[in-house]
Amino acid sequence: MLTIRKSNERGHADHGWLDSYHSFSFADYYDPAHMGYRSLRVINEDWVAEGRGFGAHPHRDMEILTYVLSGRLAHKDSMGHTEELGANEIQKMTAGTGVVHSEFNPSETEPVHLLQIWVVPEARGLTPAYEQYKFEPEEKLDRFKVLAAREPVAGAATIHQDVKVSVAELTPGKALTYPLGSKRHAWLQVIRGEVSANGKALSAGDAVAVDDEKELNLTGSGTSNSEVLLFDLA
Repeated sequence: MLTIRKSNERGHADHGWLDSYHSFSFADYYDPAHMGYRSLRVINEDWVAEGRGFGAHPHRDMEILTYVLSGRLAHKDSMGHTEELGANEIQKMTAGTGVVHSEFNPSETEPVHLLQIWVVPEARGLTPAYEQYKFEPEEKLDRFKVLAAREPVAGAATIHQDVKVSVAELTPGKALTYPLGSKRHAWLQVIRGEVSANGKALSAGDAVAVDDEKELNLTGSGTSNSEVLLFDLA
């Protein structure tokens, strides 16, 4: 069964310096029908204006993934990390017992476009931790590149939950098949372009929840490359 979540059905908040779309209930957007999916709690698609950002704020008991689509994001946290994150990188922060961090767009000329993802961890009170990995664009071209997983994967972040997060960029007409076990579920988020998922047409910002399916068949459509995030969930 496929349940489609269209881009224009998401929650939306425009703060001027921040333009944000929420796949699930977040901040002032509340929809009891969309509180999350399995252990996936937040997918926010954000555009942060030049020289602006999120001041220091706390998190706890959450696995936080950040994936930048264009531009750069400067990060600083109470664990002592001062980093910048760009395209084709994945950042993971285990908030655990508590972390304070800030995120800013260091550019004075272009916005930063990113996805921030929260996953509910399998245990509370974990030790805070930070990971950041960069990969080559070819690693996701017409194939799945693992960004984060519970079991160690080279070049991917470790996440404290039974979930695997992968990215793929499909050229037009390219087909990929992702097998799902009998007790697995999936959430597919289209980052850009157009794809077909088990015969259902999806565009940028659209998503689909996948239940009781043996596999997910994806095909890149349209005239340009498409990019998707796939969450393989218990």
